[in-house]
This record gives sequence, structure tokens and C-alpha cells, in this order.
Amino acid sequence: MSKVRIYTLAKELNLENARMLEILDGLGVSYKSVSSTIEEDTVELIKQIVAEEGTGSADGEAQAAAPAESQATQSQATQSQDAPEQQETPQAAQASATAVQTRDDVAPASKAEIPHRAPVVTIMGHVDHGKTSLLDYIRKTKVAAKEAGGITQHVGAFEAQTSKGKIVFIDTPGHEAFTTIRARGANVADIAIIVIAADDSLMPQTREAIAHAQAAKVPMIIAINKMDLPQANADKVKTDLTQLNLVPEEYGGDLIVVPVSARTGEGVEDLLEYISLNAELEDLRADPNGQFSGVVIEGKVDKQSGVLATVMVQEGTLHVGDFLVVGENYGKIKAMMDSAGGRIKEAGPSTPVQILGFSEVPTSGEKVSSAKNEHAARDLIASRASDRRDAEGAQVLRKLTLEDMMGPLTTVRTVNLILRADTQGSVEAIQGILARKESEDVKINVMLSGIGAPTEGDVLLASTAEATILCFSVTAPGSVTKIADNKGVDIKSFRIIYELIDEVDRLMKGNVEPVFEEKYLGRAEVRMVIKHPRFGNIAGSYVTDGSLKRNAKAKVTRGKETVYEGTLVGLKRLKDDVREVQTGYECGINLDWDGAEIGDIIEASEMVEVEVA
Repeated sequence: MSKVRIYTLAKELNLENARMLEILDGLGVSYKSVSSTIEEDTVELIKQIVAEEGTGSADGEAQAAAPAESQATQSQATQSQDAPEQQETPQAAQASATAVQTRDDVAPASKAEIPHRAPVVTIMGHVDHGKTSLLDYIRKTKVAAKEAGGITQHVGAFEAQTSKGKIVFIDTPGHEAFTTIRARGANVADIAIIVIAADDSLMPQTREAIAHAQAAKVPMIIAINKMDLPQANADKVKTDLTQLNLVPEEYGGDLIVVPVSARTGEGVEDLLEYISLNAELEDLRADPNGQFSGVVIEGKVDKQSGVLATVMVQEGTLHVGDFLVVGENYGKIKAMMDSAGGRIKEAGPSTPVQILGFSEVPTSGEKVSSAKNEHAARDLIASRASDRRDAEGAQVLRKLTLEDMMGPLTTVRTVNLILRADTQGSVEAIQGILARKESEDVKINVMLSGIGAPTEGDVLLASTAEATILCFSVTAPGSVTKIADNKGVDIKSFRIIYELIDEVDRLMKGNVEPVFEEKYLGRAEVRMVIKHPRFGNIAGSYVTDGSLKRNAKAKVTRGKETVYEGTLVGLKRLKDDVREVQTGYECGINLDWDGAEIGDIIEASEMVEVEVA
């Protein structure tokens, strides 16, 4: 018996996919997504239901027309009799309606009244798997031809016109750019296309791209590219995806996988169809009349024009002359260009525009808001600067509570990790151990694992997902360590596998920062002071209790008064440097202080880590 895909049937019956899924739910038919297939007998049953709905709808409309008209007449008559003094002239009614349409504080009655917007798509994947080639093919076949003599300007995004409507592609392939935007609290993409070469399958950057998309909680569509090659093997790619717990629909999962060829165009229409279907199910909407908000995709300095910023409009509408605020800077829009390089005067939701008007280059991922005038823009900047200073001050004074460290005690905690090791065998061994350490209260999420030193991309992912980077037998380059320090990301390196596992245990307990307490070691009495030309004064002492250790904390008391607190920088027995001296032995004590006198008591202690129950 033949099967039909749900979205194909919906298209044939001229139904929205959402309505088709409602019918399936009513029939109790199980499915993964609109691209799932259904049996032929179910198809016939759906056709019968749709036909009956069509007949009922036509009859209902005919019956409803007269009563509706009657009710309207009756309502008008009632208003005329009961409240003649409240009747409005046509001019007054028009003025009242106009006032309501232009008020800023009036929100739509429901989400259904907000219009749909175009989906914004980013394309990621391993180098040389065809990300740019796929974008180029879509641009050439789906972007309207420009007028002769037009100048195309790169604005970091472009709009493709399809049979299902507009789709916006971010023309900056790479998960680093994608995560840089997310690192600043913005999420510009609605759908992530992961491109995988059919002759190469999963590669390190493929896994990274998938991890970044999952961290962003963005729906993924897999495009298996290079299907025109004789060695193409789509089945291997699908099987390899299951190893990452990504199960294609053909294997009973919910992952959409589309075979394509950026060279011949094979499957590209199907890919665009799936993007539109996904967008329809996500029910993407934005109010063009609402408060403006947007995100900076990229910024640059043009030798002729000056500072140019590419902004993706997310809500509201931009107009030439508007004042925009980005971070603690502002600018006035002098000119706007669309993705084809043409001058435009306004731009609504899901529209990428290049803006001329900023004095400083904004950073990718920064959120953009609007202000009524320059005075309001300056006030907003001053407020943000004040908030930032207050936050920085509060962070210094703030003390972590147990709930801050461990999260709400009644919920399941997740420890996010990025794992880097010297060999694949090490990676698999560590993952095997970690899998056995999960409990009902704490889950371990290895977001990304790979061979070799951690990269800047790992740090960006860790910063946005609040993950710790664990390295086994590999070390991070200085440049990566510096970025990690700036972003507050922990990179921890180990040579012994069980030390790495101990670190994971500590993270699972929520004790991210070790707790130390001072432990008493011993004391000694100064019996003579020796002046040394190189080391300063050395206190010849006798250990009366416990032991003294080199580099321990030292406190010197004279009678009841503490005269010095510092470090015990050196210990000598006879002429030899030693690490420790026990009770009953004489020694020479070198402090980073030359004020010791005969009769002083030197007390030694050290800071030790304690476990928090």
C-alpha cells in the first residue's frame, strides 16, 4: 500500500499544515512531523473529512448572512433608542478610529492578529562541505535580478523568494559567527541548516555546528550535499547521525534530512519547502507596528561611506531618520540599503538592512533598540551605563548562596561539559565513565567532544551554555586561554584520567569554587638571629610543637602582641635547604621580614581544601 507525506497531502487539499495535524490528532494518527508519511486508507478518510467541512462551511455561511444582518440592524436600533446622546458624527467616529490606530500602548487582541514573518536561516557545517556553494545556488536562483548597472553591496544576509514566500538567509556561514551573536544574548536565526558532504559524512566541525545549534535550541535541518558525486553515500551520513542521538525520520526519528546538490540544484526546492514547513509550524510572527527591536549581524568601516552596520529587524519597523541605540552608543539613520544594495526608506520584521549613521562600529550580536529623539537616546545610554556600574559593583559584593552554586534544590541539575583529549580512545573511555556517573538529581551533558586542543569556538560555546572545558593530555593555546579568562570560562587540563573524573564529581556537587580553611601546623621559638648578606636575617629557632613547612603561612608573636604575618619562605637544617622540620629539631627560618628577635614565637599554618557536605 502506498504512503503519502503529510505536507504533500495538505498542499493537494489546500489546507494549512497546522489544520492537517489537527485532523490527524482527532483521528488518533501518530506522526513525527509534517514530513512523516501516512497510509492510503488514512488519506481517503482525511479527504472525506475535508470534503464534509467544505460543504458545511458553505451552508453555514449562507445561513449566517441574514441573522448577522438582522442582529446588526437590531443593535443599531437599540443604540439609537437607548442612548441617542452618545451617537457620533461620521467625522467624530473617523477621528476616534484614527486615534486608536495610532496609539502606541494598544496591543493586538491575540497572537493571531499579529502577521506572520519570514523565517531567518543560518547555514553551518564542516569546511569544504559546501555551505557557501549552497548559499550561492539559492542566491542565484531565488533572488530577483537587479536592474542593469546596480551595485551589489554585501550586507551579511539576503532574501530568497520561494513559492511559499520569503526566506532570509544569514550570509555568514560558520558556527563561530552564530555563537558570537548568541554570546551577547541575541538569537537571530530561527532555523539552522547543517550541511554535511555525502562523500565525507560527519567531521569535527560538523559535530561542533550541531552542538552550537542544540545549545541555541534552534530547529535543525540536515542537508546532505554533493549528492551528484559518484561516491555519495547518504545512508552512511544518516547512520552516523544516529550516533549523536539524531535520528532521521526514515529511521523513526524526527530529524529532517534532505539530500541536495549545490552544483546541480538537486533537492534545493525540497530544502526550501522544508524550511517553509518548519517556519509554519513554529508560527513565526512579528508586529510591524510594535516597538522596534533588532540585532547587529555585522559592522564594518567603509572607506567611502564610513561606519556601516547590518541589522536584522525583529520587531517593529525602521525608518530613515530614526535614532538607534546599541549598547552605550547611538546613531541616527542617514540611509538604509536592502540586501540587494538598493536604497530603502523603511524595513519591517525579518528584513536585513545595512545602516549608515553610527559613529562607532557596533559588535555582532549586540541588540538594537530605537529612541524617539536624540535626547531620549542620550537618556537611555546614561541609564544603561548606570545600570552597568551598579551591576559591576553588586557583583563584587555579592556572596554565593548554596542555591546560587547548586541551583534550586528541587530540580534536576545539568552539568554542561566540553571534552577534548589526545586520542579518540581517550574520548570514548572518558565518556563511558561519565555516562555511569549520572544520577536522578544531576545529569551530565557532554555538549561537544573531540581530539586536539580546545579552540576559540569551544570557548564561545562554553560561555553561552555555561559549560566547563575539560582537557585530557592536551593543553589550550595561550590565545584560547586568554579569551577564556576574559569570558569567565574554566579550562581545566589533566594528565591522569581519574583526576579529571574527580573534577567532574566536584562539579556535580555544585562546589565549583573550592572552600579552604586554615590548618595549624606547629610553632618554634627564636633563640638567635643570624644576619646573612644574601638572605637577610635568619631566625635560628627550635621547633617546640608540630612541624614547620616551607611556604607555609607564618605569624610572629612577641609576648601577647602579633608583630608579623606573612610567609615562611625558607627552612634550613645545618647547611641544607629542607621542606619540613619536626618537633625537637633546630632550624634556620627565613621569613619575608627581617624584624625577628630572640624570644619571638613563630607559628606556622596552611590553607587546606575542605569538602562541603
